[in-house]
Amino acid sequence: MDISDIATTDYFEIEAEERLGKARSIFEEENPKGIVVTEAGEYDGVITQKQLLQSHIEDQTKVATLTKPAPKIDLHDDVREVARALVEGGSKVAPIFEGDTVWGIIDEDMILDGVLDNLDALTVEQIYSENPVTIPEDATLGRVINLMREHSVSRLPVVNDDGFLTGMVTTHDIVDFVTRNEDKPTTGERTGDSDRMLDLPVYDVMNSPVESISLDMTVEDAVKKMFEMNYAGLVVTPDDDRVVGGVVTKTDVLRALTYTEEDHMDVQITNINLLDTISRQTIRESIQEITDKYKDMQVRHAHVRFHEHKEKLRGTPLIQCKIRLRTNRGQVAGSGEGYGAEQGFNVARDTLERNVLELKGVQSDREYEGQLLRKLNEL
Repeated sequence: MDISDIATTDYFEIEAEERLGKARSIFEEENPKGIVVTEAGEYDGVITQKQLLQSHIEDQTKVATLTKPAPKIDLHDDVREVARALVEGGSKVAPIFEGDTVWGIIDEDMILDGVLDNLDALTVEQIYSENPVTIPEDATLGRVINLMREHSVSRLPVVNDDGFLTGMVTTHDIVDFVTRNEDKPTTGERTGDSDRMLDLPVYDVMNSPVESISLDMTVEDAVKKMFEMNYAGLVVTPDDDRVVGGVVTKTDVLRALTYTEEDHMDVQITNINLLDTISRQTIRESIQEITDKYKDMQVRHAHVRFHEHKEKLRGTPLIQCKIRLRTNRGQVAGSGEGYGAEQGFNVARDTLERNVLELKGVQSDREYEGQLLRKLNEL
């Protein structure tokens, strides 16, 4: 399926030198998926409503301040190629080009809607992310924000003292809450007000009850539910709808569209632009070395995500790397940080190998227990 079959030519452009106030007006009046930013008539990037929502930058500031790079999609690219480009570029929206001219725009919702009828062959269990980061009800908003930054996530399931699911908090919830409260008249100093808001418990901001989905549901049903509820993700509850088993997001579905049946392991890299002294090939071979040690572990897909922190050492940014493998034995992951993508990846790879060994040891123990029980039953 060509991306031209599902993309739209209905898009808006704005010059990088324009004020953010104009971009905000376009979103409020026209509600587009995103706005294409140009500089001197040439494509420069995109700006999304989410970026504006999460920014407290004044309307007089130039659009260039919030412009983000996005992959340039060819009009006749296959939908799988486009899904990969969006995931690896860490982008929700991208411009479509016909030659050197912007033809239209595509976003993740358009792709998922276009392939919806083909998603009934996949189950949530095949694509969801296990062991998500959770947060207790009494944790502060400041703690929520720190966890989201630390783990590069936009949503956190909220649990009570018994570990049961009671709510969900997203970046949008926090921005909406802070914006509403900052709009209220106040006699105190703004800094003091902000500090007090960061000390509030997440219980005051979270959404409850939570929409969840089971492992055996089809991905088609999951996406339909996301569209219906206007959510970007759902909590996965394997057996008990009070117990958090994982999270499935629209990005997980996009990633699943890129899975291949190639002879070599398929490796997908998010924020590939952060690679400096290390290549995709080196990353794939390095992960392959680990998995080749354990022949009984068949890796179906590997996802490597890089995230850049503001901290730098002699000009080199601190990079967080997360590696997640989907195997015939379940999911296994490793994460780490370092200055530069290569160092961050090496730390994450070492953690991954330790976790693979641990998983192998646990499963060996279970196999031994099974053999022992069978022998006891024969007595």
